[in-house]
Amino acid sequence: FMGRPPLRPVWNPGGESVGDPHFSSMTHTHDDPSESWIDETLRTWFAIAPVDGSFVGLHQHDQALPDLSPQGVADARAELQGAVARRPARTPDENSLRALDEELMADALAIRLWEYETRWLLGNPSVHAGEAVFSLMSLLLPQHGGGEFERLEALHARLTALPTFLDQATQQLDRAPLAWTERAVRECRGAHAFLSHGLAHVPLDNVEAVSGAVSAIETFEDVLTNTLSNRTTDRIGCGAEGLALLIERGHRLDRSAEEIAAYAREEMARTQGWVREHARHVGLQRSDDLPRALGQFHPESDDYYDAFGDVWRGMKALAGARNLLTWPDFPIRYAPRPEWSRAAAPDLYFLCYRSPAAYHRPDVHTYMVPTLPDPETEDLQAFLAANNDSVIKLNHVVHHGGIGHHVQNWHAFRSPLRIGRVAAVDCSSRVAMFSSGTMAEGWACYATDLMAEAGGLTELEQFAEHAGRIRMCARAIVDVGIHLGDMDLEQAAAFYVEHAGMSAAAAWGEAVKNSMFPGAALMYLIGTDLIHELRAELIAIQGDDFDLCTFHDAFLSWGSIPVAVIGREMRRLARAGLPLGAHDTVSMKPPDEGACP
Repeated sequence: FMGRPPLRPVWNPGGESVGDPHFSSMTHTHDDPSESWIDETLRTWFAIAPVDGSFVGLHQHDQALPDLSPQGVADARAELQGAVARRPARTPDENSLRALDEELMADALAIRLWEYETRWLLGNPSVHAGEAVFSLMSLLLPQHGGGEFERLEALHARLTALPTFLDQATQQLDRAPLAWTERAVRECRGAHAFLSHGLAHVPLDNVEAVSGAVSAIETFEDVLTNTLSNRTTDRIGCGAEGLALLIERGHRLDRSAEEIAAYAREEMARTQGWVREHARHVGLQRSDDLPRALGQFHPESDDYYDAFGDVWRGMKALAGARNLLTWPDFPIRYAPRPEWSRAAAPDLYFLCYRSPAAYHRPDVHTYMVPTLPDPETEDLQAFLAANNDSVIKLNHVVHHGGIGHHVQNWHAFRSPLRIGRVAAVDCSSRVAMFSSGTMAEGWACYATDLMAEAGGLTELEQFAEHAGRIRMCARAIVDVGIHLGDMDLEQAAAFYVEHAGMSAAAAWGEAVKNSMFPGAALMYLIGTDLIHELRAELIAIQGDDFDLCTFHDAFLSWGSIPVAVIGREMRRLARAGLPLGAHDTVSMKPPDEGACP
């Protein structure tokens, strides 16, 4: 379809994976006093962003909120600048994992300082609203991993601190695009639902702290509705300089924003042509009929929750039979969203799959499945059609809970690179570090391609997977268009409706998100294609010695760092005839849970 190399035959007639040749011990190169700059800088990083620390699993931060006072912001910026100044000197030709880790940390610092200097996030009310509610929810999520008493103690501390945090956030707000303010208002309503209804399901005995937090949310929403919504700005893009920084030092790409957009347009036109040509082969009169066709195949309500685990086990078995990669012993449980989240989730960035914490993880990770509606008040059949077999397989299993994000996270947590371990952990409104994007989303999209090549998708699901590439291309085009000033939000949303087949509401929401987080939407297309390109090049370099399982395990061993960087390193190692991974072997033994910054 895309001119990608076919998989080499790895089918085992016995139906089992061909041994476990990669299981043995793993040496971490970071357990070394000379590498203290990384540890010191990460301690600073998560002290400044304590809610991110909670998501990562560093529970010493669980009772804190960011200091958004003018002095607190100035101190944070000075701390980051100090970390840059303290970076150890390295020789230009030094080729070590330590040097690479320091490069990636320096890139992260440059991006975070740019955000402070431009006030890109400090001036965004949606970021503050999301941080407020998820500072609390992060303590209740199943992947938190801490004890119940400690969670409730931290929840009380953050509830008590919330009025001060939101007052400080208000002082940071001058002008904002109206769409950002409207999104923040919706998130305040979600926060209110959580505080008023969700916490009734939590054994928290402190009415005063909850009441104070509710009042703070209401006051913040009032400021947004009656003040900030009247102080608007048309500036929704970060500009060419900011976007170039994110592309060059975040994604580590040697392509300009304009080149990325041109490539995406070419790929979108090519994919649209393929979809039109092949629609009739899968029984569609037009590609627009795809949602209806997919919606016909869905579990019945009695089987809905069990369907997720059944599909997950099937995909895992197929990956093993095809010997695609090392699928870890990292159990996942599909369960309905917890009751405390249900009233609030529709108005929030509430993900079904959130990355497990990099440290202090529970033994079994819980995937929070959309909850069956009450058939007395809601349309059950419409819900089941929307959450059909293909959505369960392609989105909830392959992309997120299975070979995509979940397997990639397991490998990332074992990376010898400190940045590779923590960068892709989901936080309040984005991942912990921007540089993880092409790996996290690129791998998950590539994994869907991989399962299609391995025979894991029906013909209609394969068509849907190919058609989904149009949306990836559109995201890259809109991302660049908004931030170079070539598109406003209305034009971006219209582009999604016309070219990606989105509903008007979904298109608007996607365009607003793209404007808030520059450089984040192009990572899906570029990350996916960089992995395909790397695989093709290594096949050419290694010839008959190329092994798909070895390639995937080696690729994933680098952790959540830019795909372009991994490709650079793996090409260099392949040409030298050396093992391709960040470490020589894959170990089923987890790293020391206490060895965290």
